[in-house]
Amino acid sequence: MAYTPMMQQYLKIKQQYKDYILFFRMGDFYEMFFDDALTAARDLEITLTARDGGGGEKVPMCGVPHHAAESYIARLIEKGRRVAICDQMEDPRQAKGLVKREVTRIVTPGTVMENQCLEENNNNYLGSLLVDQNGCGLAYTDISTGLFCITQFTGSNSFNESIDELMRLQPAELLVSRQKHRAVAGILTGAGNVLLNAVDDEIFDYDRARDIMRRQFGRDWPENGADRLEFGLRAAGAILYYLQETQKRSLKQINKPQVYFTNQFMRIDAASRRNLELTRSIRDGLRWGTLLWVLDLTSTAMGGRLLKTWIEQPLVDPTLINRRLDAVEEFVQNMFLREQIKEMLKKVYDLERLAGRVAYGSANARDLLALSKSFDVLPELKKVLGHCKTRLITQIATSLDDMSDINELLRAAIMDDPPVSIRDGGIIRDGYHPEVDRLRSASRDGKNWLAELEAEERQKTGIKSLKVRYNKVFGYYLEVTKANLNQVPDYYIRRQTLVNAERFITPRLKEYEDMIMGAEDRLIQLEFQLFCELRQKLTEQVDRIQDAAGRIAELDVLVSFAEAAERAGYVRPLVSNSRKMVIEEGRHPVVERVLEAGSFVPNDTLLDDDNRLVLITGPNMAGKSTYMRQVALIALMAQAGSFVPAARAEIGVVDMIFTRIGAADDLAGGRSTFMVEMSECRDIVNNATDASLIIMDEVGRGTSTYDGISIARALVEYINASIGARTLFSTHYHELTDLDILPGVVNYTINIREINDEIIFLRKVLPGKVDRSYGIQVARLAGLPERILRRAKEILLDMESRGGQGRSTADCQIDPAGVKQREAKRDGHCRQCLIKRLTDELADLDTSRMTPLEALNLLAHWQEKLK
Repeated sequence: MAYTPMMQQYLKIKQQYKDYILFFRMGDFYEMFFDDALTAARDLEITLTARDGGGGEKVPMCGVPHHAAESYIARLIEKGRRVAICDQMEDPRQAKGLVKREVTRIVTPGTVMENQCLEENNNNYLGSLLVDQNGCGLAYTDISTGLFCITQFTGSNSFNESIDELMRLQPAELLVSRQKHRAVAGILTGAGNVLLNAVDDEIFDYDRARDIMRRQFGRDWPENGADRLEFGLRAAGAILYYLQETQKRSLKQINKPQVYFTNQFMRIDAASRRNLELTRSIRDGLRWGTLLWVLDLTSTAMGGRLLKTWIEQPLVDPTLINRRLDAVEEFVQNMFLREQIKEMLKKVYDLERLAGRVAYGSANARDLLALSKSFDVLPELKKVLGHCKTRLITQIATSLDDMSDINELLRAAIMDDPPVSIRDGGIIRDGYHPEVDRLRSASRDGKNWLAELEAEERQKTGIKSLKVRYNKVFGYYLEVTKANLNQVPDYYIRRQTLVNAERFITPRLKEYEDMIMGAEDRLIQLEFQLFCELRQKLTEQVDRIQDAAGRIAELDVLVSFAEAAERAGYVRPLVSNSRKMVIEEGRHPVVERVLEAGSFVPNDTLLDDDNRLVLITGPNMAGKSTYMRQVALIALMAQAGSFVPAARAEIGVVDMIFTRIGAADDLAGGRSTFMVEMSECRDIVNNATDASLIIMDEVGRGTSTYDGISIARALVEYINASIGARTLFSTHYHELTDLDILPGVVNYTINIREINDEIIFLRKVLPGKVDRSYGIQVARLAGLPERILRRAKEILLDMESRGGQGRSTADCQIDPAGVKQREAKRDGHCRQCLIKRLTDELADLDTSRMTPLEALNLLAHWQEKLK
């Protein structure tokens, strides 16, 4: 069919952006048509209408006001949509024929700048993953803050390591080559709401990446050695190419890439991050109930984001760790200083994202006012920090730019209460620019003249109700009611007739109108021009603003650590390169905060060469998992630079934390609970070192008893003898407790009290071991019906009497070293177990009722079994 020229223009642009919802600017609205309209109307819950597309055919249409587009775009992005914004490139009043339109920006989950789409205390990452046969490259950026980072992985485990890092980052959008799209998509299933964006392989070309980086950062950009990271550089180049294609504007806010390697930080795999609930709870993925929730007492958005990064990337260099701890200690000891700084920080806005909007060209006058108010704090903050003694705080104070020159400019230029829109005037302060002052005076004086004219005309005509009014269609006019029309003089020129009044103009009124309207229009245009020039001047200073934001964020986290330590009674840990870990009266930071004050039972921990692997036994619900997690969290907090929940703590630096906790299947990946468990165990034994901390909870429970015991025992022996990592290993396999004959292996148990077949959990971890699991008692606590409990007890007693339960490892004839089994198994039991069963049968025989032939047959049967 023959579409209208406007609809043809729309379809031509839409053809280039098939996978995007096209926001097509028409006057004061962004309109959507065809399938886009159907999708948008449903997602945004707005009215779906229709428009004549040409030839009488109606096409679906919906629209949103352009001034409110940001909120609608945010809602579409939250639903995983991508939006192409098509703007009018010329003034419709001056256009000859069809208004020229172009796509000025593409909005995707990883490229949003709209506040409604961004979480204040979370970064919004656009990531890029290069998967090569020789290694993997990973880059990510947050265009709202300017952060840009590069790393790479080599070796046989490079792909898994890159996936673990992606799990930490949780990017909103990830670029990956079409060739690797399916493989990555399968692994990232369930890794959060990430948009996986398949792009052409050429985007990852090395030479192309070098060129695009030089164009963005200048010829001297690889000062930090980024150009030597082939895989990382290729991933970074893909990000910049994608941003330039989608944003279609300057990317001045993007910082030069920071090169890092994961071995600079404590490595925590995806399973351990989930199990330890560092920043997201297992139950609902929220912050509540996480370590971040406990420690986040920051005053600024930048500090909140940096705190999350520090928790996710604890340090491994004791020198750097102790610099943070020194600073925290100074703030803990000086409450007045801490409170003074906190009050100042509360007045600082999100400088990182404000700087991002300035460079991006989307900042308004209120954003610049927020910058100015933030800069007001810096000179006094710098002065206060100058009295501090510790090295890290002194460095922050020395390098903190007080931004006084920029602030002086902003104070002189921006009104105290500017409007949101930068095209409505009312932005530039009096005295900043002489022409603004002249035009504003003309506009203001012109309105005074109008008031005088109204009074004068009332006196001349005698019409007391005469009024000077204004609307956009007719401009300024004199309004006279019908009752007074006989008093209207001849020089009034009629413009409009209403039901109850007539509207007139006069030559003098028209003169005033031209003067006032001309001044207002020129004033608005000039204010807009001056604001854009001011914003451009600030863009040239974005590096300074971002650097100041980084210093403030670091200071905010250190103060937050100190505040958390003061509130919860944390102590400074002693951190060194030893392999020792001593925790006296350690507490779980999250559980302690959730419980009533003083109700958490603290416990000691000793891990060293003589106590390298701790076997922990005790009933379910006694607190084994909480205890093991608290040891891991205390080590992690110490290495992040925080004080820890304990009476005393010595932490030998941990290079990696591994946890094997809980039961979870992977239905999408086709793996059972036991398969997931064994995969996690494989990752632990393949990657852990003697500097690692391993937490293993109930390994082997997903298979038969004998298989489970065998696997658990073999794991304990291998970790202890071949890895030497500090390990906490909880188990209900009491057969494993005889492994304390191995050097470095010790037994601990969770203390309980048993009264009348019921148990009381005392939550105290003590040396020793138990020989039963108290499962039926725990089931009673859970409220299982008494009939089932009685039957379970009968079955348990019967099994124990038959030797099916409660046997020691020695009874089962498993070699103490766990290397081999001395006797062959028959009928599912080892030889000694079989002998016990046969003797039990012999004891139960009533020989007085047996015939000689029955006795001979039974003897032959036993003899066959023993063979």
